[in-house]
Amino acid sequence: MRTVLSVNNLCKQYPKFSLKNVSFNVERGTIMGFIGRNGAGKTTTLKSLVNLVHPSSGNISFFGLPLNGNEKKIKQCIGYATGGISYYHRKKIKDIINITKDFYPNWDDNMYRHYLDLFSLDEDKKLMELSEGMKVKFNLTMALSHKAEFLILDEPTSGLDPVSREELLEIFLELASKGVSILFSTHITSDLDKCADSITYIKNGEIIVSDKISSFIDRYRLVAVKEDNYAADNKMFLGVCRSKSGFTALVHSENICKFNNVQVTVPDLETIMVHLEKENL
Repeated sequence: MRTVLSVNNLCKQYPKFSLKNVSFNVERGTIMGFIGRNGAGKTTTLKSLVNLVHPSSGNISFFGLPLNGNEKKIKQCIGYATGGISYYHRKKIKDIINITKDFYPNWDDNMYRHYLDLFSLDEDKKLMELSEGMKVKFNLTMALSHKAEFLILDEPTSGLDPVSREELLEIFLELASKGVSILFSTHITSDLDKCADSITYIKNGEIIVSDKISSFIDRYRLVAVKEDNYAADNKMFLGVCRSKSGFTALVHSENICKFNNVQVTVPDLETIMVHLEKENL
Protein backbone atom coordinates (compact mmCIF):
# COMPACT_ATOMS: atom_id res chain seq x y z
CA MET A 1 0.00 0.00 0.00
CA ARG A 2 1.52 3.31 -1.11
CA THR A 3 1.92 6.23 1.30
CA VAL A 4 0.35 9.34 -0.23
CA LEU A 5 0.89 11.70 2.72
CA SER A 6 3.78 11.65 5.14
CA VAL A 7 3.98 14.17 7.99
CA ASN A 8 7.15 14.08 10.09
CA ASN A 9 7.88 16.13 13.22
CA LEU A 10 5.67 19.03 12.17
CA CYS A 11 5.96 21.97 14.58
CA LYS A 12 4.28 25.36 14.66
CA GLN A 13 4.87 27.85 17.43
CA TYR A 14 2.31 30.46 18.46
CA PRO A 15 2.47 32.68 21.55
CA LYS A 16 -0.05 30.55 23.45
CA PHE A 17 -0.17 27.31 21.48
CA SER A 18 2.14 25.02 19.56
CA LEU A 19 2.11 21.91 17.43
CA LYS A 20 4.73 19.54 18.78
CA ASN A 21 6.37 17.00 16.47
CA VAL A 22 3.17 15.98 14.72
CA SER A 23 3.77 12.83 12.67
CA PHE A 24 1.44 10.46 10.79
CA ASN A 25 0.97 8.80 7.39
CA VAL A 26 -2.03 8.30 5.13
CA GLU A 27 -2.08 5.40 2.68
CA ARG A 28 -3.57 5.31 -0.81
CA GLY A 29 -7.27 4.51 -0.96
CA THR A 30 -7.83 4.87 2.79
CA ILE A 31 -9.90 7.22 4.93
CA MET A 32 -8.32 8.68 8.05
CA GLY A 33 -10.32 10.52 10.69
CA PHE A 34 -8.58 13.37 12.53
CA ILE A 35 -10.05 13.94 15.98
CA GLY A 36 -9.41 16.12 19.00
CA ARG A 37 -11.25 18.76 20.97
CA ASN A 38 -11.54 22.39 19.88
CA GLY A 39 -8.16 24.10 19.98
CA ALA A 40 -6.19 20.83 19.94
CA GLY A 41 -4.45 21.70 16.66
CA LYS A 42 -6.54 19.98 13.98
CA THR A 43 -7.13 23.00 11.76
CA THR A 44 -3.56 24.26 12.20
CA THR A 45 -2.27 20.87 11.08
CA LEU A 46 -4.58 20.66 8.07
CA LYS A 47 -3.79 24.21 6.98
CA SER A 48 -0.09 23.40 7.27
CA LEU A 49 -0.59 20.58 4.79
CA VAL A 50 -1.69 23.04 2.12
CA ASN A 51 0.73 25.79 3.18
CA LEU A 52 -1.96 28.16 4.45
CA VAL A 53 -0.04 27.98 7.72
CA HIS A 54 3.75 27.95 7.51
CA PRO A 55 5.22 25.40 9.94
CA SER A 56 8.14 26.32 12.17
CA SER A 57 9.82 23.01 11.32
CA GLY A 58 9.12 19.50 10.07
CA ASN A 59 8.55 17.80 6.74
CA ILE A 60 5.42 17.21 4.65
CA SER A 61 5.40 15.00 1.55
CA PHE A 62 2.63 14.08 -0.88
CA PHE A 63 3.02 11.17 -3.30
CA GLY A 64 6.69 10.95 -2.33
CA LEU A 65 7.33 14.62 -3.17
CA PRO A 66 8.21 17.20 -0.50
CA LEU A 67 5.67 20.02 -0.32
CA ASN A 68 8.46 22.59 -0.36
CA GLY A 69 9.49 23.03 -3.96
CA ASN A 70 6.56 21.03 -5.38
CA GLU A 71 3.54 22.92 -4.06
CA LYS A 72 2.04 23.84 -7.45
CA LYS A 73 2.32 20.28 -8.80
CA ILE A 74 0.97 18.73 -5.60
CA LYS A 75 -2.03 21.06 -5.38
CA GLN A 76 -3.20 19.89 -8.80
CA CYS A 77 -3.67 16.46 -7.22
CA ILE A 78 -5.24 17.36 -3.88
CA GLY A 79 -8.51 18.94 -2.82
CA TYR A 80 -9.01 21.03 0.31
CA ALA A 81 -12.36 21.97 1.80
CA THR A 82 -13.43 23.51 5.08
CA GLY A 83 -16.75 23.61 6.86
CA GLY A 84 -17.24 27.29 6.05
CA ILE A 85 -16.62 29.76 3.24
CA SER A 86 -15.60 33.37 3.89
CA TYR A 87 -15.07 34.76 0.39
CA TYR A 88 -17.17 35.94 -2.57
CA HIS A 89 -20.42 35.97 -0.62
CA ARG A 90 -22.16 38.05 -3.26
CA LYS A 91 -20.97 35.99 -6.22
CA LYS A 92 -23.06 33.29 -7.86
CA ILE A 93 -21.83 29.70 -7.67
CA LYS A 94 -21.37 29.50 -11.44
CA ASP A 95 -19.25 32.66 -11.45
CA ILE A 96 -16.94 31.30 -8.74
CA ILE A 97 -16.63 28.00 -10.61
CA ASN A 98 -15.80 29.74 -13.89
CA ILE A 99 -12.86 31.42 -12.15
CA THR A 100 -11.77 28.40 -10.11
CA LYS A 101 -11.71 25.77 -12.85
CA ASP A 102 -9.12 27.71 -14.87
CA PHE A 103 -6.57 26.83 -12.18
CA TYR A 104 -7.06 23.08 -12.70
CA PRO A 105 -6.14 21.39 -16.01
CA ASN A 106 -7.94 18.25 -14.79
CA TRP A 107 -11.21 20.03 -14.08
CA ASP A 108 -14.14 17.82 -15.11
CA ASP A 109 -17.37 19.65 -15.96
CA ASN A 110 -19.30 16.38 -16.03
CA MET A 111 -18.16 15.58 -12.51
CA TYR A 112 -19.02 19.12 -11.45
CA ARG A 113 -22.55 18.71 -12.84
CA HIS A 114 -22.83 15.33 -11.13
CA TYR A 115 -22.13 16.80 -7.70
CA LEU A 116 -24.34 19.82 -8.34
CA ASP A 117 -27.24 17.42 -8.91
CA LEU A 118 -26.24 15.08 -6.09
CA PHE A 119 -26.06 17.92 -3.56
CA SER A 120 -29.08 19.78 -5.05
CA LEU A 121 -27.03 22.93 -5.57
CA ASP A 122 -28.44 25.78 -7.67
CA GLU A 123 -25.49 27.40 -9.43
CA ASP A 124 -27.48 30.60 -9.99
CA LYS A 125 -27.59 31.21 -6.24
CA LYS A 126 -25.14 33.46 -4.45
CA LEU A 127 -23.09 32.07 -1.59
CA MET A 128 -24.83 34.42 0.83
CA GLU A 129 -28.11 32.71 -0.08
CA LEU A 130 -26.89 29.24 0.90
CA SER A 131 -27.39 27.63 4.28
CA GLU A 132 -24.27 26.56 6.17
CA GLY A 133 -24.88 22.98 5.14
CA MET A 134 -25.20 23.92 1.47
CA LYS A 135 -21.97 25.93 1.70
CA VAL A 136 -20.23 22.77 2.85
CA LYS A 137 -21.64 20.90 -0.15
CA PHE A 138 -20.47 23.63 -2.52
CA ASN A 139 -16.98 23.59 -1.05
CA LEU A 140 -16.85 19.82 -1.47
CA THR A 141 -18.14 20.08 -5.05
CA MET A 142 -15.17 22.29 -5.93
CA ALA A 143 -12.74 19.89 -4.25
CA LEU A 144 -14.18 16.83 -6.01
CA SER A 145 -14.49 18.32 -9.50
CA HIS A 146 -10.82 18.38 -10.47
CA LYS A 147 -10.22 14.65 -9.94
CA ALA A 148 -8.17 15.07 -6.79
CA GLU A 149 -6.30 11.96 -5.63
CA PHE A 150 -6.20 13.16 -2.03
CA LEU A 151 -8.84 15.11 -0.10
CA ILE A 152 -8.10 17.19 3.01
CA LEU A 153 -11.38 18.11 4.66
CA ASP A 154 -11.82 20.22 7.77
CA GLU A 155 -15.16 19.41 9.41
CA PRO A 156 -16.83 18.46 6.08
CA THR A 157 -20.02 17.17 7.74
CA SER A 158 -20.47 20.28 9.89
CA GLY A 159 -23.94 21.74 9.41
CA LEU A 160 -25.26 18.81 7.37
CA ASP A 161 -28.46 17.01 8.26
CA PRO A 162 -28.24 13.26 8.97
CA VAL A 163 -29.37 12.25 5.46
CA SER A 164 -26.86 14.56 3.77
CA ARG A 165 -24.11 13.32 6.07
CA GLU A 166 -24.91 9.73 5.16
CA GLU A 167 -24.80 10.61 1.45
CA LEU A 168 -21.43 12.26 1.91
CA LEU A 169 -19.98 9.29 3.78
CA GLU A 170 -21.15 7.00 0.98
CA ILE A 171 -19.31 9.26 -1.48
CA PHE A 172 -16.17 8.98 0.66
CA LEU A 173 -16.38 5.19 0.57
CA GLU A 174 -16.91 5.19 -3.19
CA LEU A 175 -13.94 7.51 -3.73
CA ALA A 176 -11.72 5.37 -1.48
CA SER A 177 -12.69 2.26 -3.47
CA LYS A 178 -11.32 4.06 -6.55
CA GLY A 179 -8.00 4.81 -4.85
CA VAL A 180 -8.69 8.32 -3.55
CA SER A 181 -7.28 9.01 -0.06
CA ILE A 182 -9.17 11.16 2.44
CA LEU A 183 -8.08 12.89 5.63
CA PHE A 184 -10.89 14.64 7.45
CA SER A 185 -11.38 16.19 10.84
CA THR A 186 -14.67 15.83 12.63
CA HIS A 187 -16.38 16.05 15.99
CA ILE A 188 -19.03 13.57 14.85
CA THR A 189 -17.21 10.38 15.74
CA SER A 190 -20.09 8.18 14.58
CA ASP A 191 -19.16 9.25 11.03
CA LEU A 192 -15.75 7.67 11.53
CA ASP A 193 -17.31 4.41 12.71
CA LYS A 194 -19.11 4.25 9.37
CA CYS A 195 -16.31 5.04 6.94
CA ALA A 196 -12.82 5.55 8.39
CA ASP A 197 -10.04 2.98 8.21
CA SER A 198 -7.77 4.73 10.69
CA ILE A 199 -7.73 7.48 13.28
CA THR A 200 -5.27 10.15 14.31
CA TYR A 201 -5.98 11.72 17.69
CA ILE A 202 -4.40 15.03 18.64
CA LYS A 203 -4.42 16.55 22.11
CA ASN A 204 -2.85 19.88 23.09
CA GLY A 205 -0.86 20.00 19.86
CA GLU A 206 0.56 16.48 20.18
CA ILE A 207 -0.44 13.25 18.48
CA ILE A 208 -1.66 10.78 21.09
CA VAL A 209 -2.09 7.91 18.66
CA SER A 210 -2.33 7.27 14.92
CA ASP A 211 -3.58 3.77 14.14
CA LYS A 212 -6.32 1.67 12.60
CA ILE A 213 -9.66 2.30 14.29
CA SER A 214 -10.00 -1.31 15.42
CA SER A 215 -6.54 -1.25 17.00
CA PHE A 216 -7.20 2.13 18.60
CA ILE A 217 -10.42 0.95 20.23
CA ASP A 218 -8.84 -2.33 21.30
CA ARG A 219 -6.33 -0.39 23.42
CA TYR A 220 -9.05 0.58 25.90
CA ARG A 221 -11.85 -0.75 28.06
CA LEU A 222 -14.48 1.06 30.08
CA VAL A 223 -15.18 0.03 33.66
CA ALA A 224 -18.08 1.02 35.89
CA VAL A 225 -16.62 2.12 39.21
CA LYS A 226 -18.48 2.78 42.45
CA GLU A 227 -17.49 5.78 44.51
CA ASP A 228 -16.24 3.69 47.44
CA ASN A 229 -13.43 2.07 45.43
CA TYR A 230 -12.73 5.00 43.11
CA ALA A 231 -9.66 6.32 44.97
CA ALA A 232 -7.91 2.97 45.22
CA ASP A 233 -7.83 2.39 41.47
CA ASN A 234 -7.28 6.02 40.44
CA LYS A 235 -3.72 5.53 39.16
CA MET A 236 -4.87 3.09 36.48
CA PHE A 237 -7.61 5.38 35.21
CA LEU A 238 -6.82 7.26 31.99
CA GLY A 239 -9.91 9.40 32.36
CA VAL A 240 -13.04 9.44 34.47
CA CYS A 241 -16.61 10.60 33.89
CA ARG A 242 -19.42 10.77 36.41
CA SER A 243 -22.50 8.60 35.88
CA LYS A 244 -25.75 8.07 37.77
CA SER A 245 -24.37 5.04 39.59
CA GLY A 246 -20.90 6.41 40.30
CA PHE A 247 -18.16 6.74 37.68
CA THR A 248 -17.04 5.27 34.39
CA ALA A 249 -13.30 5.01 33.94
CA LEU A 250 -11.19 4.36 30.87
CA VAL A 251 -8.33 1.91 31.37
CA HIS A 252 -5.77 0.18 29.19
CA SER A 253 -7.05 -3.23 28.07
CA GLU A 254 -4.11 -5.05 29.67
CA ASN A 255 -5.16 -3.71 33.09
CA ILE A 256 -8.64 -5.22 33.01
CA CYS A 257 -7.43 -8.31 34.88
CA LYS A 258 -6.78 -6.08 37.90
CA PHE A 259 -10.47 -5.26 38.27
CA ASN A 260 -12.82 -7.75 39.91
CA ASN A 261 -16.59 -7.72 40.02
CA VAL A 262 -16.96 -4.63 37.85
CA GLN A 263 -18.84 -4.13 34.62
CA VAL A 264 -16.46 -3.94 31.65
CA THR A 265 -17.49 -2.74 28.18
CA VAL A 266 -15.78 -1.93 24.89
CA PRO A 267 -15.99 1.86 24.42
CA ASP A 268 -16.76 3.60 21.14
CA LEU A 269 -14.63 6.41 19.70
CA GLU A 270 -16.62 9.18 21.34
CA THR A 271 -16.44 7.55 24.76
CA ILE A 272 -12.68 7.10 24.46
CA MET A 273 -12.15 10.70 23.40
CA VAL A 274 -14.35 12.13 26.15
CA HIS A 275 -12.60 10.11 28.86
CA LEU A 276 -9.09 10.91 27.61
CA GLU A 277 -9.94 14.61 27.70
CA LYS A 278 -11.22 14.44 31.29
CA GLU A 279 -8.92 14.95 34.23
CA ASN A 280 -9.30 12.37 36.99
CA LEU A 281 -11.68 13.70 39.61
